Amino acid sequence: MLHVMKNSWALLLGMLLLMIGNGLQGSLLGVRGAEAGFSAGTMSIVMSGYFAGFLFASRTVPGMIRRVGHVRVFAALGSLISAALILFPALQDPIAWTLGRLILGYCFCGVYVTAESWLNNAADNETRGQTLSAYMIVQMGGIIISQGLLVVPDASGFLLFVIPSVLVSISFAPILLSIQPTPAFESSKPMTLRELYGVSPLGMVGMFFLGGVFSAQFGMAAVYATEVGLKLSQISIFVASFYVGALVLQYPLGWISDRVDRRRLVMLVAAVGAVAAAVAAALGGSFTVLVASAFVIGGCSNPLYSLLIAYTNDFLEPEDMASASAGLLFVNGMGAIAGPLVIGWVMGVAGPSGFFVLILALLTIIAVYALYRMTQRAAPSVGDTGAYAPVMPSSTQVAVEVAQEYFIDQQDDDADAPKP
Repeated sequence: MLHVMKNSWALLLGMLLLMIGNGLQGSLLGVRGAEAGFSAGTMSIVMSGYFAGFLFASRTVPGMIRRVGHVRVFAALGSLISAALILFPALQDPIAWTLGRLILGYCFCGVYVTAESWLNNAADNETRGQTLSAYMIVQMGGIIISQGLLVVPDASGFLLFVIPSVLVSISFAPILLSIQPTPAFESSKPMTLRELYGVSPLGMVGMFFLGGVFSAQFGMAAVYATEVGLKLSQISIFVASFYVGALVLQYPLGWISDRVDRRRLVMLVAAVGAVAAAVAAALGGSFTVLVASAFVIGGCSNPLYSLLIAYTNDFLEPEDMASASAGLLFVNGMGAIAGPLVIGWVMGVAGPSGFFVLILALLTIIAVYALYRMTQRAAPSVGDTGAYAPVMPSSTQVAVEVAQEYFIDQQDDDADAPKP
């Protein structure tokens, strides 16, 4: 890990600043939207704009990079992020905010693709796994740190929007001053949904519903917290708890996944997350219960993303993994767009507790479907499965393909290892 930090510290520092800026703007809009009188349904539309932009960028940014290069794409999209963040407090209108979130989703995806490409280029077979781990820690750490900034006094109403804009602008310096030339960017054509479902029904179905769970955490958690009347300091702790749980439980669950039938683990992890959501829906009047439930939900749902990728890989040849990853990310993105919209509607009908009710429903569907799939075909033997690689749901296809390369490297290492 020290070798990775020595070679890639500037890139990782830049990504940390980007994640702080991104994490802050999401929670901040949830709080300021309530202050502006926007309903949960309105805010759900605003928040879904980010995920729509993110998905659209994943399909178009690779072409931009091939035409004009990594540096120009990174600089252009980064400048748009800074501008959009500044405009939010000046244009307190739901349509303007939705367009702003759409722009942010598109631009953040683009800068992540570019930065992840540089990070991948700095890794080799020996450091790829450590690079993935460092990148995931930076992503999680940035979002956790960002929640602490919510409590910064902001009498003008503009300061908390200026802070992420400045952080994003500063992040360009270490990244652009440290990068090395990268190889030509190549993106994989995704499998058709029919082909992907044929390879791994659980992977495809689980990824779709998991997209809704993740977008609820990233897009609507602050909206829920504001609706139930939490103070700013409590909102920051509540939202951060999702990502602290993910950071703490990611590696233990990954270690277990390499030693058991992954479908059983998917079922168990989703079920535990569903129970935590049920407890929060029933006992949400207690702040301690909310924080504990958020910790468990985040600790279950975020590792599920990597679990489902690893499980799908168990049924793929190495040459098909990149295409499958593109398809899985597309399916996850569709779920992420729908997630805030459905949660906003449920909260409008059932009240704020609808936030946890829908998370409960989505995780229950994943758990039940995993149980069903265990009756349909035998699991591959544990000795034939590949390594688990930690990837965040906010990562782009580049990071997921790095995880696929790590998976293949581990398979090759296992095949070359002397047999006892």
